[in-house]
Amino acid sequence: MAQLAPKSLSLSECERLELEKLLNRHSTPQQIALRAKIILLAEEGKNNREIGRELNISRVMARRWRDRWLELSDRSLPVVERLQDEERSGTPTKFSKLIGI
Repeated sequence: MAQLAPKSLSLSECERLELEKLLNRHSTPQQIALRAKIILLAEEGKNNREIGRELNISRVMARRWRDRWLELSDRSLPVVERLQDEERSGTPTKFSKLIGI
């Protein structure tokens, strides 16, 4: 069975600079930095397996963030927002105050 090549990804100069700034900033959360690395490697033409090996992640994760980036690129969202987790469905957890424990 032939494997399909991953969807190609091209970044504008502005997007590339913003992703590199995120990587160089010490205050960037590790999850966001990892996702930025995935996007930059995908833009270099690496496939999901190569990205997974280089970053020590699963190729499923590399594919997920490549696809998410491409999907959100159509919405003209800022770079940082494209790297955020999706909103979760359901109501937020409510904590009740336990007395006597």
